[in-house]
Amino acid sequence: MNNMRKLLVVLLALGLQAGAQDLTHYKKIVKEISSAKYQGRGYAKGGANKAGKFLAKEYKKAGVDEVTLQPFTLDIQTFAGKMEMWADGKKLTAGVDFSMREYSPGVKGEFPVYHVDTLNFDADKMFADLAKPEYENCMVACEFWFTYKHREAFSRLQTKDGCTNAGLIYTWPAPIKFFKAYGHRVVDKPIVWVTPEAIEGVKRVKLNVDAKFLKDYECFNVISKVEGERHDSCYVFTAHYDHLGNLGKKVFYAGANDNASGTATIVTLAAYYAKHRPKYDMYFLAFSGEDANLRGSTYFVEHPTFPLERIKYLFNIDMIGDNNPTEYCEVSDTGMKAFPLFEKINGEKRHFKELHRGDLAANSDHYVFAVRNVPCIFLENEKGDAFQYYHTIFDNWEHVVTDSYEPTFRLVRDFVEQYK
Repeated sequence: MNNMRKLLVVLLALGLQAGAQDLTHYKKIVKEISSAKYQGRGYAKGGANKAGKFLAKEYKKAGVDEVTLQPFTLDIQTFAGKMEMWADGKKLTAGVDFSMREYSPGVKGEFPVYHVDTLNFDADKMFADLAKPEYENCMVACEFWFTYKHREAFSRLQTKDGCTNAGLIYTWPAPIKFFKAYGHRVVDKPIVWVTPEAIEGVKRVKLNVDAKFLKDYECFNVISKVEGERHDSCYVFTAHYDHLGNLGKKVFYAGANDNASGTATIVTLAAYYAKHRPKYDMYFLAFSGEDANLRGSTYFVEHPTFPLERIKYLFNIDMIGDNNPTEYCEVSDTGMKAFPLFEKINGEKRHFKELHRGDLAANSDHYVFAVRNVPCIFLENEKGDAFQYYHTIFDNWEHVVTDSYEPTFRLVRDFVEQYK
């Protein structure tokens, strides 16, 4: 009889542990919102808002007490039309061989290419060369980090008055990336990302790229709540559900790791706390506009739906669709008091091999809370097998890894249970 009771206790404990996180539900959400239906959860084809409405339904099905949509607007450059490029007559593949800088205008035409001599660089000589008739209306090609190092000179090449060049070509190693952070503005001349192999030795390029600037585009944050026994303090779980959207009519950035993975995690956390009523109120904030320079979270902290002073601790979960045994994190100054508890829990339960704390940076939605003295932690599983596809067309369901979901879920849950 005693052995039977022990067996029942063990089976019950295993059942509770298995029921805490829901890997099946997690995978379902990641696969759904990274599908073609949502077109990279961007703006030109309404993918972000479609994903937001899907999440609102998921929260309701999870049994939360409240779901509200917090509208806001943003300005953003988009590329959902023609997206074509040829290098010396060879057609390049969008998203593989080339992409656009987010603040680039559209461009149509054929142009000579001026390759910058980075080994013997002289800015005055470069501008003298570009004044020659053979380089009039050319595209200037150079390795991106070199242009960044010499940005004072190269910034002149982006303006109409700075030089007679038609635009810029930034080289970036494959897989080619795309960004949206500074898409709220448009520079005078087109800027194209190209792999070094695709542009090496090329004398002429032809471009046919459509761009459309969306002014005051309407987005929304999805806010859900699980009521606790106490309402004087609360825990907050955040993740951004938007991504990069489209690169032409056929190419989109699925964003399975960035950040369908974090979005799915906070939905399953909401489902868990809806079934296991917490001591404190729990808020789950799914932000839009993160990849457009933290626009949704910035709007929220400027128009909070509850006092930020009530936040006991905030968890921002971004890009955990990977398999690195070390979890990366950033912690706000006010959150550091509790960081030893994270380390203690992780050391005892071995959720991860270790926690690697980096410097606080404006790289995700936690930052806007951190600078407002909210205790918070940013959790990200970087530099595993999926990390190489960050901000590329290959960050999709086929390449996302689910290893880090359960240990991230358990680390957060255990912290909430133990934090006083």
